[in-house]
Amino acid sequence: MNFLALWALLLLAKLALAATLPLFGDEAFYALESRRLAWAYSDLPGLTAWLVRLGTELGGQHALAVRAPFLLMGAALPWLVVRIAARWFGPAAGWQAGLLALLLPLGGAMGVLALPDVPMLLAALLCLDAFAAMLRRYSHGAALQLAFALALGAFAHYRFALVVLAGAAGLLCSPAGRALLRRPGLWLALAAGAAAWWPTLAWNLGHAGAGLGFQFVDRHPWQPQLRGLWWPLVQALLVTPLLMLLLLQALGEAWRRRRDRHLAAWGLMAGLGFVAVPGYFLMGFFADAERVTFHWPLAGWLALCALAPPALARWRPWARRVLHATAAMGLALLFGYLALLAKPEGRSLLADGPAYADNFSGWHEVADAVRGDLAGMPVGTTLVADNFMLGAQLAFELDRGDVRVLDHPLNAKHGRAVQLADWGLLLESPRDAGAGPLLLVVEDTARPLKHRLQAYRDLCAGSGGLPPPRVLSVDHGRKRFLRFVLPAPGACVLPALAWIDAPLPGAAVRGAVEVSGWAFKQGGALARIELTLDGEVVAVAEQGLAMPHVADYWGLPAEAGDGFGFRARVDLSSRASGRHWLGLVLHGADGSVERWPEQVLVVE
Repeated sequence: MNFLALWALLLLAKLALAATLPLFGDEAFYALESRRLAWAYSDLPGLTAWLVRLGTELGGQHALAVRAPFLLMGAALPWLVVRIAARWFGPAAGWQAGLLALLLPLGGAMGVLALPDVPMLLAALLCLDAFAAMLRRYSHGAALQLAFALALGAFAHYRFALVVLAGAAGLLCSPAGRALLRRPGLWLALAAGAAAWWPTLAWNLGHAGAGLGFQFVDRHPWQPQLRGLWWPLVQALLVTPLLMLLLLQALGEAWRRRRDRHLAAWGLMAGLGFVAVPGYFLMGFFADAERVTFHWPLAGWLALCALAPPALARWRPWARRVLHATAAMGLALLFGYLALLAKPEGRSLLADGPAYADNFSGWHEVADAVRGDLAGMPVGTTLVADNFMLGAQLAFELDRGDVRVLDHPLNAKHGRAVQLADWGLLLESPRDAGAGPLLLVVEDTARPLKHRLQAYRDLCAGSGGLPPPRVLSVDHGRKRFLRFVLPAPGACVLPALAWIDAPLPGAAVRGAVEVSGWAFKQGGALARIELTLDGEVVAVAEQGLAMPHVADYWGLPAEAGDGFGFRARVDLSSRASGRHWLGLVLHGADGSVERWPEQVLVVE
């Protein structure tokens, strides 16, 4: 049977990915939360952390253990779609709907990552299944399932409130749904689901509404933005075009048949589907456009898979085959991309393009470097990371829950600053960690280049001096970490800053090429600038060229810019044609050696 074969194949593929993919940044923070179990946190209700704790208690400190409960839940999702569609249209339609849910790329991959969307989707489909049963014949068992599902969703994510809104719209659109509202048992189930929100609301009452403010106010501009016009295109790529067309066709049919008294599913799905899919399109014009939101309508797409078999039956056989083939191709591409991210070579291969996923990258490498640093330092050395994501990753990799975190724009941007402060892990400056040895780890590439000089100044002022950094460059510098052993009293000699003005990244070149740019190290000096090609030193730059505009940009005295420029000639005539990586190695007069991020050159 196609459904069973694909379900088993995807489960094996997801197991392999869950075991090899480095933890996503948010997953690492959920793992940190799981060390301090609570009913709610600043970013989410408590369920995700509890599931992570369950996994690590049973399987140890391993990515697969973190993800195991989510894998099981993700594997259950298509079976619920089968169950719902079979109740509405018969067993054959149920298997067809389940196959569509598996072919839906994000649906088929659900559970690979330990994310709150997995239990939230499970709760949404359990609610839909309970409503589907009660609309045919009310039963206390279905009402009990609804109460459980509503509570599960309330403990999973704030965004489940939109699922509840979609369900309410579905009931109101269906004559049978409106009749169901007269059942006391339904209201008891709704009351139980509402009560499950109390721990999250209580946390917010005790923290000035920080969680609600982040999820519904702070992260959204709530003003018109044209980027919402990209929503249909993004969804068409993620759902795959023909499958999206089929699901929208099913939604249109539900709207036309919403008053059908023979099958209440049409009215239910008309209201639910329009809130859960086009509703997000409208939200896209006002909601968060900086973070990942493309997965938000997934509950609606999965629900529409259960409604799609009648529409699919009207397609010609060749069209059905093309739909299945294109959806399978989209699913394979997603799994292929995740397989690339699971390998260091794959992440390095993607380093020069927009497909690079920095949230998966560099964590194993920096943890290994920090482990080595700590081995040479006294027992009890304080470990401090400069942002929440790096701190959480180090806590997971090193299996310790005492990693301190500096105040950083990312902490507030992702709604984690209040939680870190609650745990006593947040520091204003390294000095606040107290006396004794300290290892400070800075994710340099977590800040835009234009903000780094001021960040270095703040670090130096807050630590009483910075030693030469130990630099770790990962994936050609797309992820770059600086490690400082403190205390290091003395003058503030800051890490170097540099830029290659020419040639531009990705430029096609041949023969002898002149490389020019600027570099400086405030509070110190650069003794030598080396140029590298594919990691090999190929030239030493001429330094001291006048670049007053660089000093002006960084707010430095004009005369300082007289020596910021550099240039060198690099002979590429003996290099094979194709892509190569051009980089800088900056040697400071203080003995520091800082490898700067590389850029691609295409040798013709």
